[in-house]
Amino acid sequence: MRTVTLDQAKALPIWGGPIALLILMAAAMPLAFSTWNALLNNFVIEAAQFDGSDIGWLQTVREIPGFLAVGVIAIIIYVREQILGLVSLIMLGVAVAITAYFPTFQGLLVTTLIGSIGFHYYETVNQSLQLQWIDKKRAPQMLGWIVAVGSGASLLAYGLLVLGWKNFGWTYEAVYLVGGGATVLLALFCFVMYPQFESPNPQIKRMVLRRRYWLYYALQFMSGARRQIFVVFAAFMMVERFGFEVHEVTGLFIANYVANMFFAPMMGGFVQKFGERRALIVEYIGLIGIFLAYGALYFASWGDLKWGVMIAAGLYVLDHLFFALAFALKTYFQKIADPEDIAPTAAVAFTINHIAAVGLPAALGYLWLTSPAGVFILAAGFACVSLMLALMIPRHPAKGHETVFAPRLTRAPAE
Repeated sequence: MRTVTLDQAKALPIWGGPIALLILMAAAMPLAFSTWNALLNNFVIEAAQFDGSDIGWLQTVREIPGFLAVGVIAIIIYVREQILGLVSLIMLGVAVAITAYFPTFQGLLVTTLIGSIGFHYYETVNQSLQLQWIDKKRAPQMLGWIVAVGSGASLLAYGLLVLGWKNFGWTYEAVYLVGGGATVLLALFCFVMYPQFESPNPQIKRMVLRRRYWLYYALQFMSGARRQIFVVFAAFMMVERFGFEVHEVTGLFIANYVANMFFAPMMGGFVQKFGERRALIVEYIGLIGIFLAYGALYFASWGDLKWGVMIAAGLYVLDHLFFALAFALKTYFQKIADPEDIAPTAAVAFTINHIAAVGLPAALGYLWLTSPAGVFILAAGFACVSLMLALMIPRHPAKGHETVFAPRLTRAPAE
């Protein structure tokens, strides 16, 4: 495969350049992952008779490859990041395609683990490539558009699922096979149609931990802890507590992604205009309120009423919108990082992000059995810690000015 530098890529047509490849990859991943995610809670309850503890263990296994994402550093010594990203997409697609053929606890653990390796290694490499290939000045707005493209792909998958499930009696086997297969085909298309794009800054091929990145590491850790509660238990609550069916859960996801298609580019503009500090503060304040409201659904009698279902669904959509602001954390790191640190730090950050993610789902699965509200109250506490950390981000972060304390503590960045 021929290699093209980013400078040479400027002469390529728009559809043949690195940004177009990032967009296609952003569209390919949700076709498999969104299909898997939309069916998961109904499939595990109907086909495998899962309870809160089982889903907690499944999600713990799913997060193990994220915890081991630092292994990407060893792989990119021998394999280009672009190739690794596409191979990872194929792994994800294949695992999703065969999911319904293994409707047992043990079978789901295996297919979930394989798909998770693909998903997490793709996400690690994808974050690295985005920050290497997109100019800093354009990054917030461009990342917002990439999020919108991914939301559009998810919307397509969910829309077809809702249409086919209710009207044509689609089966779990057919939907998983089509969703996973579409991702595989799109990844293969990217292999064939695009050259290898060469970044002007060769990446360090070893683990990088720098003291001046400490705030970014801390924010990543809290993000992983907080995110797991939403990913694992928010949708599970909709099925277990409110009896949502497959097409209803999928309809909720559709609402999420329609909102993201419109709001993600606006959020990119917000980050570009007001900075990462304000964007993350808005996100965390919103999440505190949402998680407390989730908990209230279990304490207040209106949680059992018909309009309580509407409140829960509305909170779910708002929750998803606030999480869309998380790309501000990427652009914060892009501004403070040495260019050659991006790939190894993306891998390290993914591992840090998943330290809590590996242990929390299983532990909170047991808490869920006795106090579902307690799970969401704990999430609100995590969001409070994240808010305090976000207040330490300077208005204009840069190398040597990574936190609000940096100018008082040192004139040069400490390694």
